[in-house]
Amino acid sequence: MADPWLHVLHEDEDLIVVDKPAGLVVHPSKAGEASSLIGRARLHAGHRDVRLVNRLDRETSGIVIIARHAEAARELGRLFSHGHVRKRYLAVVQGALEGEHRIDAPLGRDDASPVAIKDAVRDDGAPAVTTVRAVGSFEEDGGTFTRVEIEPLTGRKHQIRIHLAHAGHPVVGDKIYGPDETIYLRFVEGRMTADDAARLVLEFQALHASEMAFTWRGRDWRFHAPPGDRGTSEAARIPPAGTTSGRVAGMAVMAGAGMSRAAAVDPERWLGRRRFSPARA
Repeated sequence: MADPWLHVLHEDEDLIVVDKPAGLVVHPSKAGEASSLIGRARLHAGHRDVRLVNRLDRETSGIVIIARHAEAARELGRLFSHGHVRKRYLAVVQGALEGEHRIDAPLGRDDASPVAIKDAVRDDGAPAVTTVRAVGSFEEDGGTFTRVEIEPLTGRKHQIRIHLAHAGHPVVGDKIYGPDETIYLRFVEGRMTADDAARLVLEFQALHASEMAFTWRGRDWRFHAPPGDRGTSEAARIPPAGTTSGRVAGMAVMAGAGMSRAAAVDPERWLGRRRFSPARA
């Protein structure tokens, strides 16, 4: 029987591989086990001490690998830390973009930002490299957007989001690296306005971890999660429990900002769209 709280892509005695919905935190929260991905995984595993191998931001959807025991967590953790895992993402970005691009820009803390968790491109930062391929562009609500495929060659915090913004094409819906970083502050404090929501376009950022591949224990592993493939399961449609009152208020503003409810709630509708103008190489 399918788990109503998790969209499981693969499961065996060592691993649980899931497709995380946007809006769900990965780390434990004070609001109960169902309010976080790791909590839901522990419920799924019969309250065993499962461990996250990789992590995604709250607003990013896609593949997360969970180890059932410490040995698998250690082995897979080394693969990730040594860069032996190939990861591919899909995103929808602002503006028209064509061709393939390699963004090589070091990252570090953004000392000038009021957002404590924000990083930025800086000369003294840690090396970071991302490749981006434009798939196609489309028009929506008077704006131009491009669907892109992304492969991060390093694994820095917020790397994809920072690099795309640095290139002039921020991820649609990004509250930190998008149109105005102070939107994020208003969001967490419950002071988001209808104008903020309209500028973001989508309730959650349009970024999805779609593919992961690696060699482990003499076997080639590959996991694929098309955006929006969770259907109408509880894992896809139940708002994460334990969201702070400020964030709940922010989400309510997003839903009532004059956008269609489908666009406001589900960035994967854009990530998975099939109709657009193909990009030129």
